Amino acid sequence: MTVVDRKAAVEYLVDELGRSERKACALTSQPRATQRYSSTRLFDPRLQERLVALAGERRRFGYPRLHMMLRREGFAVGRRRVYRLYRTLGLKLRSKRRRHGARAPRGRLPASTAPNERWSMDFVSDQLCDGRTIRVLTIVDEFTKLCPALEVDTSLSGLRVARALDRAIELYGKPRLIVMDNGPEFTSKALDQWAYARGIQLHWIAPGKPTQNGFCESFNGRLRDECLNDHYFTTLDDARQKIEAWREDYNEVRPHTSLDGLTPDEFVRRAGGIPPGAEKDSKTTPITLEVSESVE
Repeated sequence: MTVVDRKAAVEYLVDELGRSERKACALTSQPRATQRYSSTRLFDPRLQERLVALAGERRRFGYPRLHMMLRREGFAVGRRRVYRLYRTLGLKLRSKRRRHGARAPRGRLPASTAPNERWSMDFVSDQLCDGRTIRVLTIVDEFTKLCPALEVDTSLSGLRVARALDRAIELYGKPRLIVMDNGPEFTSKALDQWAYARGIQLHWIAPGKPTQNGFCESFNGRLRDECLNDHYFTTLDDARQKIEAWREDYNEVRPHTSLDGLTPDEFVRRAGGIPPGAEKDSKTTPITLEVSESVE
């Protein structure tokens, strides 16, 4: 019997059967202090309504990130209270069961210590409403968690990857090293020549070891969970607009737990300002990539 049940039982014995409170508490093993206690916590309907609204807008956010969003909006509320409301209102996320494979040692690069020290790249696939497959080139800075670009098309060659990187570098600066898997777009001559011309080192992970590109794999999971699975893409332009809107939200609005609740954009600015070349009005002229599609 819970505390609430015992409290109701005591009230029944007192009101309906005429027992004294002392005897009713003794019969139900309810401490009298507990029976007489009344909460002084003020009920804030605005907090509950806003929590429900945020959970509806950000359906894959758990209570820690929703708490950050509420604090950012000015609600003076603790994390435990948000958790209680989150559970009471039935907003708990459905967890996904993970398959456990054999344990084996995995090679890892040293952790990044500065913006633009290392970027990671990968591809994510999805479908339009007519069944056509689209591919998304994902790029993420391993230190700041910033996403410089998301390139969307039905097919993306090595040359298109290089052009997307040029546009990202024009806005956010040049990385020293880029980590990627062994896909044909990433091992193409076009991308190799592009990296050599710009003095950027390319690092390919071991075949069959996606965990060596864990930062981008984690980012891909967020992209699929919060954007691709949450939208219905009618056309290629529609997919590009919605995915780009999510990228802007990820960089500028979405709090990141590994950044102590900051957005990647806030973290970049607080960690020492925008990296060189990151200003949107940059005068940098991109180098023309003199590589033809046939080199792939």
